[in-house]
Amino acid sequence: MLDFAIFAITFLLILSSRQACGIPGLAPTEEKDGNLQDIVNKGSLHEFLVNLHEKFGPVASFWFGRRLVVSLGSLDLLKQHINPNKTSDPFQMMLKSLLGYQSGVIGEATESHIQKKLYENGINKSLQSNFNVIVKLSEELLSKWSSIPQSQHVPLCQYMLGFAMKSVTQTAMGSIFEDDQEVLRFRKNHDTIWSEIGKGFLDGSIERSPTRKKQYENALLEMETILKKAIKERRGKNPGRHVFMDSLLQGNLSDKQVLEDCMIFSLAGCVITANLCTWAIYFLTTAEGVQEKLYKEVTQVLGKGPITMEKMEQLSYCRQILCETVRTASLTPISARLQELEGRIDQHVIPKETLVLYALGVVLQDITAWPSAYRFNPERFEEQTAKQNLTLLGFSGSQECPELRFAYMVATILLSVLVRKLHLLPVKGQVMETKYELVTSPKEEAWITLSKRN
Repeated sequence: MLDFAIFAITFLLILSSRQACGIPGLAPTEEKDGNLQDIVNKGSLHEFLVNLHEKFGPVASFWFGRRLVVSLGSLDLLKQHINPNKTSDPFQMMLKSLLGYQSGVIGEATESHIQKKLYENGINKSLQSNFNVIVKLSEELLSKWSSIPQSQHVPLCQYMLGFAMKSVTQTAMGSIFEDDQEVLRFRKNHDTIWSEIGKGFLDGSIERSPTRKKQYENALLEMETILKKAIKERRGKNPGRHVFMDSLLQGNLSDKQVLEDCMIFSLAGCVITANLCTWAIYFLTTAEGVQEKLYKEVTQVLGKGPITMEKMEQLSYCRQILCETVRTASLTPISARLQELEGRIDQHVIPKETLVLYALGVVLQDITAWPSAYRFNPERFEEQTAKQNLTLLGFSGSQECPELRFAYMVATILLSVLVRKLHLLPVKGQVMETKYELVTSPKEEAWITLSKRN
């Protein structure tokens, strides 16, 4: 996840230099850049951390520039790590730093906690208010897919990103995004911004390309203009269906805070939802028995009646599938906390104000925590231990990121709509390679085929 490094650098610039404190790890390759080139050479921060922990064990250190970073790569160590800063979501903090947003990144703890709750409640309320919208979008996708010949290859990533963007924009900002032209405009800017977040900044390539930098800045400016227009239209009005932006506006936040939170949800919500749906459907095509068990659950719970939120919450096996999708794909492979007070991991002291990385992608593939870790096996989440482990890592329960909570519900609706009517089938010979960034995605387009159920 190369995207993460600029966030870390932003944080660490305010800190004083640290000694390695006896924690095993890499010495700086270069005095100025530390291990930056080592990360670039591995292809992503996740792949760098996999190699780092294989070499040095579950607690290891390396250097961003002249600053020490400690990475934790086992469940036991994460259980040990105590951090008093529990008021902010690390995923949102990463994105805010990457986008240059400062409000809520470092500030009054009480104010940050209130804003975090407002953000979470806004997503929950907008999901409830827009449940039928997401069902409608799912059924529209089903209608398109039902018309595709069985032998035709379907570009899964492309469809899922379009579906996710419609779901997120209409849920976040309202009916203006029922217009496909507005969605296409949003998608163009979204793609430009997301493609540059992290990699272009980390390896310096964006600074060496005035054209790319200008395209990025223009896309960000245009995206902010779209959000400002939506804020203006919805402020002080009662436009009907409640959306995420309405919750922020009712919370007496400044326009700047509303803009930033909407930007974070729009960017992160689209990418997390799209890739959760992509990986879940892809894994279902490779596991026929899992897909058939899901079909039986969906038909038993839904019957011939309408889809409701209450019924979605009864789809326990579907939730197991989504949890296993997050684990197998390492959906978000890195998280982080700032060590606000001096702490200790095993025999190692972590100094105050050290950035501590949670190597989630490493932990999610640890065979000591997950038997047959590289096998897609939703049944593992019948065990309470597996559920507790996922909650500890922030992918379930009270600690899960709000954007992931949104994605879980959207994916549940979509899967229940699709598997009722369609068999999701693999393309023979396809080899799926993974791209590890802020959110993990297929490196190339993922292709599937479809057939109608009798």
